[in-house]
Amino acid sequence: MKTSLEGRVAAVTGGASGIGLECVRQLAQHGAIPYILDRDRTAIEKARDELGGQVRGLEVDLLRYETIDAAVATILDEQGRIDIMHANAGSYVGGNVWEGDPDVWEGMLRLNINAVFRSARAVMPSMMARKSGDILITSSVAGVVPVVAEPIYTASKHAVQAFVHTVRRQLAPHGVRVGAVLPGLAVTPLLKDWDQQRLRSYVDAGATLNPSDIAEAVMFMLSRRQGTVVRDLVILPHGFDI
Repeated sequence: MKTSLEGRVAAVTGGASGIGLECVRQLAQHGAIPYILDRDRTAIEKARDELGGQVRGLEVDLLRYETIDAAVATILDEQGRIDIMHANAGSYVGGNVWEGDPDVWEGMLRLNINAVFRSARAVMPSMMARKSGDILITSSVAGVVPVVAEPIYTASKHAVQAFVHTVRRQLAPHGVRVGAVLPGLAVTPLLKDWDQQRLRSYVDAGATLNPSDIAEAVMFMLSRRQGTVVRDLVILPHGFDI
């Protein structure tokens, strides 16, 4: 049994591109009121122009943590509630550890872990008070299967999974659902530094996902009746397994 997303207020971090943008698009198509939380003002305005009037946008730098709390406060002031927090924003660093730059890791870890935790925490008090709400995190299949080619990224997503499973149990008595979508390789701006010939070989082999595939999974999770929770949804392309 599905529940309607009509009129539900959603905040999507990293919502101006990639998976986040497609989730915003599908939320709007389902009648929700999505807020894009993103640092790229130009991309926010472009998305709003494309997707229509019910899409809102707030410029948020997730590494300046106070802007997360400020954005949540703005949405609560404008709408009176937040039904969905989709902590989607993240970054990617792969490669051998001894060849990596720890300062680059630091930026990724702050975004993939700290900003996710803080985005979730920011909405907890209001959701708990209403005894209703969804906190959804874009994780990765690397959060459940260690991927040798990307140890630091894998570690960040394992941290996310630990957070999801513990916080879900803490919030369940308060009527708040917590879950994660765990996609395989998706063709998004995160892959901008990939060798394009290599990426094309993955696409041709059916080993990649489109953002719309992941957004459809997110809509499935959010539309379950309130008495159920999809705690982890792993989604992989047919041409790839792990």
